Amino acid sequence: MLIRRGPAALATVLLGASLTVAAAPAQASTGGVFPPLKKNLISYYDFEHPVPGDPSREADRGRSGTTIDLVNGGAAMRVRDGARRHAIQLKQVDPSAKGNDDWKAGIYSATGVPSLRAFNAAKGATLMGWFKMTGTNPSPNTVTANPDDKYNAIGLSGLLTGDSDGHGVRALLEIIDVSGTLRVVALGRRVDGSKSQTFAASEDWQSVLPQNTWVHLAATFDYDTGQMALYKNGAPLPGFYTVAGDPWGVEGEPEPDVTSATDPRGIKIGGSFPQNNLERNPCNCRMDGLMFLDRALTPKEAALQYKFARK
Repeated sequence: MLIRRGPAALATVLLGASLTVAAAPAQASTGGVFPPLKKNLISYYDFEHPVPGDPSREADRGRSGTTIDLVNGGAAMRVRDGARRHAIQLKQVDPSAKGNDDWKAGIYSATGVPSLRAFNAAKGATLMGWFKMTGTNPSPNTVTANPDDKYNAIGLSGLLTGDSDGHGVRALLEIIDVSGTLRVVALGRRVDGSKSQTFAASEDWQSVLPQNTWVHLAATFDYDTGQMALYKNGAPLPGFYTVAGDPWGVEGEPEPDVTSATDPRGIKIGGSFPQNNLERNPCNCRMDGLMFLDRALTPKEAALQYKFARK
């Protein structure tokens, strides 16, 4: 079912409006969550809940109990940051050499992560959280020989596809190059191995995410209608789609349209390849309150969740 409007029309509308068995959620309580959303909150990381005896891993406060790894930095990645209490620090460690030492987070399994099955044959998803740029972004590209090259993306948070190598995503909130300009984007893929669609914010990314300032971002994905949206501090971010037509293949039968019937291979935070065999698109930043929901929030819900997230 394709209901997505064209770029201009949508901008106008927005202006107006290591794998282990999943542990139990860290707490039954999910403070800071708009109550009607709790049943859809699959994973939630506030970085106040290290796994007992292993501070290099973070327990999940969402329904799935999907523990994530704090890759390369371990417990040192946990930082205090004023009103945010503990947050996670991500960063490029060595900008001059190719390696696998960047600080990032996530989980990966080549056979899929069963605890993330809510995103198997899903009609929608929402990714959101708090983000604070703390260094120079984008980072030097350690894959190329040219010392002046920089990565064309800055990794925030993503849900991997069922066939991902650690980079390919089903849902992604990130800063990427769009026709030569870095932009905050929601990037989604409905069918594993098929085409993606990107909804890019019109506003300059450094205006969306000013240095040393906590900003709440959300990206929503409706795999049945083909619609995506971005929100900053609860308000819609006007933007545009980068791919014309129907890249998700949602027109016609069967209905409703859902994602591939595969378990996501994991979650990536602050850069790709959470299995730590490669490094790409690091983020010199801090994050907190990262949420992964199994449906697309409405504009009203995004605004209300922002209010609850501030508590």
